[in-house]
Amino acid sequence: MTGPMRAYVLHLLRAHARRENARSLLRSCGVAGEIWPAVDGAAMASAELEASYGGKLFRPYYPFALRTGEIGCFLSHRQIWADMQDRAEDAALIIEDDAGLDPDLFPTALRLAGAHVEELGYIQLQTRDLPGPARLIDKTGPCTLILPRVAGLRTTAQVVSKRAAARLLELSDPFDRPVDTFVQSHWRTGIQPAAITPSGVREIAGELDGSTIQGARKSPWEKLRREVLRARYRAAVRRASAKARPDG
Repeated sequence: MTGPMRAYVLHLLRAHARRENARSLLRSCGVAGEIWPAVDGAAMASAELEASYGGKLFRPYYPFALRTGEIGCFLSHRQIWADMQDRAEDAALIIEDDAGLDPDLFPTALRLAGAHVEELGYIQLQTRDLPGPARLIDKTGPCTLILPRVAGLRTTAQVVSKRAAARLLELSDPFDRPVDTFVQSHWRTGIQPAAITPSGVREIAGELDGSTIQGARKSPWEKLRREVLRARYRAAVRRASAKARPDG
């Protein structure tokens, strides 16, 4: 990496059960930065929500309406991408307040990400293994940096270059899908997310207060309908990913 990195710990201020974990993440991640107040989508007016989100913007079309929490999450990442443009640092560690860090493994994964973020643009510090085709980029100790054909979901932790953040910011005004699904869409953004696994990051929402993005309870029929739509969308993502980068 050509310059230093800044840490952003995304924290929803009303999620009091996560406050101490957010502080702990900032202390222990090894990167100077700040706790970034997440946008509370549930507190936004309808006009504010509609100004940021809407329509079917690119294929494959996302089959679900976004929940207010998902809109707030996307806006939070957009705020950070924008803030990065005004900073001296060349990249950022963006980590959400429901992450847990392995003190032995995470520093190795972070160094590996820092060495390649300028070249790759967006590197996920994944909380799960990624199935499917992938190209090996580098390996340090137990940590492997790969370029999957189909990028993983979740935004628990990632390292993003300033240049990639500017590109993602430009293309997400407005947006039509959750932030992790948008980042996955490299045929649209031109940025194919890489991933490090194991990364020393795990998702610990269940140990804190559960997910802050809640939805209404659904009937069995609605659950089945959503599963069918989700499967169709994932198949379309696989096709788009293979067409965009058949060597991945």
